[in-house]
Amino acid sequence: MPLFEVETTSHIMIACAEDQEAARAFANTNYPTEEIIRVAHRPRDAWVISKKLLGIQGDADPCHIARDCLAKAAGDKLHAVRLYMQSTGADLDGARKAVESNMSRGW
Repeated sequence: MPLFEVETTSHIMIACAEDQEAARAFANTNYPTEEIIRVAHRPRDAWVISKKLLGIQGDADPCHIARDCLAKAAGDKLHAVRLYMQSTGADLDGARKAVESNMSRGW
């Protein structure tokens, strides 16, 4: 089944769907309040994200580090961001993104 990239106002999702209409239906079912900005057919049957493009290099796992900082901070986001910056040397924006993305997954 083909892959479709569906971008909404807040998310980019990859969906296996028969066609663009089915991909739109998937997005509307899961995120009904968001406007669909773009639907694109992926040329292959795989989705690849460049770790280097995201700033992930070497053996460091930013998700593991962010979850550890959240645990040490007892869920206090600001404290976890500070701990993440100290642990990784990341700037404020990078640390905030790492911590917030892990807060939404649950730590």
